[in-house]
Amino acid sequence: MRHYKSFVALGDSFTEGLNDPGPDGHYRGWADRVAERLAADDSSFRYANLAVRGKLLDQIVAEQVPLAVEMAPDLVSFCAGGNDLLRPGSDPDVMAKKLAGAVRDLRAGGADVLLFTGVDPRDTPLMRRLRGRFAIYYLHLRSIADLYGCRLVDQWSMQGLRDWRAWSPDRLHLNEDGHRLVAARVLDVLGVPFDDWRKDWPERTVDPRARRREDAQWLREHLVPWMARRLRGVSSGDGLSAKRPDLTPWQ
Repeated sequence: MRHYKSFVALGDSFTEGLNDPGPDGHYRGWADRVAERLAADDSSFRYANLAVRGKLLDQIVAEQVPLAVEMAPDLVSFCAGGNDLLRPGSDPDVMAKKLAGAVRDLRAGGADVLLFTGVDPRDTPLMRRLRGRFAIYYLHLRSIADLYGCRLVDQWSMQGLRDWRAWSPDRLHLNEDGHRLVAARVLDVLGVPFDDWRKDWPERTVDPRARRREDAQWLREHLVPWMARRLRGVSSGDGLSAKRPDLTPWQ
């Protein structure tokens, strides 16, 4: 196990921490949870989180990766592409080439790099139609991790994230329980003792009529506004800055 003295997290809403509320008004999320655990072993541990919700792969590569290279941390997490894959016409092959170039730059500085597959979208009503596109991209990520010696966090195999109890009502972002599971999986990949990331949820029975009502509510309150933003070319991250832009000691 490598002893990490600094960690920079790159990405979008997943890494920013939506929807895992923290005590200071900012979202917490799996990355903060990982940083807190790493800092427990080293009081001088430093952490930056450059992730901003709604960011596309090109934006993350152009805006966040150069900053991370300049910071020269021991560990970088790089999760990007999910927002792109939801857009019409996105090409996972082209995206993978863009990501590979960024990974090469990050690895050239000597940092360990964490890459992530996403969760299997087959249980999500609309996203399941894009399952093939997601799967191709995540296979590319596996290849990139092998080629450049990166550590891979495989969320596709995390059965605990297949349950809606790990997700917030918008069905796009993890809740507190989901972020805790991801943090545990990341730390397991890093070889750091922590909680078990395997989760067996208690059995529950959902009335089909109640499920249909929940689906209708989700369409009305979350999907329609999301589609409206896409049509207007508006991102949920417009005007927002990173919650932790500098590599500073963990508090």
